[in-house]
Amino acid sequence: MTTAEADRGPGAGYSPRRTLPLRIEAIRQLRRRRTMLAFGIMLGLPWILAAAFELGGGPSGNNGNDTVGLAHLATDGGLNFAAFSLFAATGFLLVVAVALFCGDTVASEASWSSLRYLLAAPVPRARLLRQKLTVALGYSLAAVVVFPVMSLAAGTALYGWHPLRLPGSLVVLPPGTALARLGIALAYVVVTLLFVAGLAFLLSVSTDSPLGAVGGAVGLAIVSTILDAVTALGNWREILPTHWQYAWLDALQPQVSWPSMIEGAVISASYAVVLFAFAFRRFARKDIVS
Repeated sequence: MTTAEADRGPGAGYSPRRTLPLRIEAIRQLRRRRTMLAFGIMLGLPWILAAAFELGGGPSGNNGNDTVGLAHLATDGGLNFAAFSLFAATGFLLVVAVALFCGDTVASEASWSSLRYLLAAPVPRARLLRQKLTVALGYSLAAVVVFPVMSLAAGTALYGWHPLRLPGSLVVLPPGTALARLGIALAYVVVTLLFVAGLAFLLSVSTDSPLGAVGGAVGLAIVSTILDAVTALGNWREILPTHWQYAWLDALQPQVSWPSMIEGAVISASYAVVLFAFAFRRFARKDIVS
């Protein structure tokens, strides 16, 4: 080592901004079995749903409400099948997908005893969390979007490309308008799932168990759904993030109704901001021993 090199010290050339690049983290997460399994389910489930309709002889029964109406109209074309699939997946499947990517990302490193080595690289704690959260949210978004897109492809392949028939009414939307409405619905679902992402991420930095972080986030979302069913709570239910998870059905009306979607989006985003802030604060003060 030359004198000039010695004077620069061991940290010469080190830049925090160059540690744990997003590309590297994205590739690391893409190679995980859970990533491949999650996307395999998202890509394959729409075809399983379509096969179930075929084996069952198609949907039957319609009492005019949104839930039964969407199921009854599912085989009327690719657009209707995509709307039904989104409805069927909103309450659980998409919640699990988001919780999986955001809850596993830090806890898995701790369970492998590799988290302390990443920090010793050295990767600043805030940057490590930011990079991991960015990648986790990216994969969560991809999973949530892939499912209805594949549902649209499966429905179109099996049932054709037809206008969207709205549930509970005789209104039919042309394909262009229908795609815009489904886009609004999907965007709203993405926003409402932010609270799941924040909850799972907070648990991920608080435990060394990936299963505990993912399961805890899903479990708390289920508890919120159960509490929302308790009508005795009255207006208190409106502060529950899951109270608004199906407000996107207002986009599938003759005229789009925005108030419920706006309120639901604001509540979910507010929960997410608080939970992400707690996650960063918790990790900044945590003793990393694994």
